Amino acid sequence: MFGQSKKRVYLDWAAASPVSPRAERVFAAALSACGNPSAVHAEARAARAVLDDARTKIARLAEVRTEGVIFTSGATEANALAILGSVRARGVSGAHVLYQAGAHASVIAAVKMLEQEGARIEEIRLADVESQITPDTVLIALDAVNSETGEVFDTLSVRRVLDAHRARGGTALLHVDAAQAPRARGFTLATLGADMVTLDAQKVGGVRGIGALLVRQGITLRPLYGGGGQEGGRRSGTESPALASAFATALMECSEAKEKYTEKSARMRANLIEHISGIENMFVNEGKEKVSHILNVSLLGRDTDYLVALLDTEGFAVATRSACETDEEGSRPVLALTGDAERARTTLRISWGPTTNERDLDLFADALIRNVRFLDENAI
Repeated sequence: MFGQSKKRVYLDWAAASPVSPRAERVFAAALSACGNPSAVHAEARAARAVLDDARTKIARLAEVRTEGVIFTSGATEANALAILGSVRARGVSGAHVLYQAGAHASVIAAVKMLEQEGARIEEIRLADVESQITPDTVLIALDAVNSETGEVFDTLSVRRVLDAHRARGGTALLHVDAAQAPRARGFTLATLGADMVTLDAQKVGGVRGIGALLVRQGITLRPLYGGGGQEGGRRSGTESPALASAFATALMECSEAKEKYTEKSARMRANLIEHISGIENMFVNEGKEKVSHILNVSLLGRDTDYLVALLDTEGFAVATRSACETDEEGSRPVLALTGDAERARTTLRISWGPTTNERDLDLFADALIRNVRFLDENAI
C-alpha cells in the first residue's frame, strides 16, 4: 500500500533473536559430534565432551556448579521444571505460591496446574511481599525482565525478605525467569538473588530449541516426566551438544558486549520515543526500571493487530505482545503495570538487538507515523 522498504527490519528480538554468526559457526562445527552423549563409544565420548564443555562455560558465566545447569528445550520447559518440579518435590497440598500477574504464559500455566493439584496461589504485591509470606509459602516466581514491557524487577529485595523469613524457619524458594535478562543485566543466581534461574537460547542469539534452568546446590526437583534419566535424572531426553555449544557461545557474547550494547540501545530508545512522540493518544508503557531494548506503547483507539500487518507489508517485523499469548483481552503485563484495560488492548511492542542501527529505527518510526495516520483517517 505504501511501498516496500529496501530491506526488512526485524524488531521482534524479544520473541526470538536472530542467531549470531559466531553461534551459528559453533553450532555447525558441533554437528560433527554425531554420537549420543549417553553412549560409551568414541563418537559418544566426543559428543559428551562438546556437551560438557558447553555446560562448563554456562556454569562459569552463571557462577554455579556444572551440575546446577540443567538443559531443557527452552524457557517454557525450564519454568515448568522450576515451578512444578520444586513444589511437587516438597508436597503440593496446602503449599502457598506467589507469582506475578504479568508473568510469561508458561509461568501462569504452571502455577494454575499447582492450584488444581491443591496448592494455594496468589498474585504477588511487590511493595508488600513481606505480609504475603506465610509458613506455608514454598515458592515465589518472578521475572527479571518482563518480555512485553521491558520492566526490570527488584528480585534482590524479595531475596532479602526471604532471607529474613528463612531465619525464622521459612523454606520458600525464589525462581526468576531471566530469559530476557542477559543482554541488559546479569543472570547469575547471586545477581538476581535467586535459587533457580531460567534462560533461553533463542532470546540471546543461540539456536532455537534449547534453554537452561540454573539451580542452586541442594534443591530437589521432581522430574516432569520419566525416561533415560539425563541431566542428573531431572530432565530425561537425549541432549543436543550442538545446541548447547551454540547456546553457551551466545551467552558469552551477551556478557562480553552487555555494557557497550546497553549504552547504544539507550540512545536508540530515546531517539525513537522522540521521533514518534507526536502521535496522538500514544502512551509509553514502562516501569521505573527498564531495559532499553524493549519499547512498549499503547495507541489508543487503534487496531494494533491490523497495524502490525500493515507494518509487515512495509518490511517491519513488530508485535502487539508476547508470541506465547492468546488472550484477546490484551496484554496482561501492561494491564498489571497500568491498570488500564484500553492501554492493554492497544499495545505495540518494538524490540531490537546488537545488529539493529539507528537508521533502522528511524525508518520504522516514519512507517509507524504514516500507518497510524492511515488508521486514523479510515477510523480503523
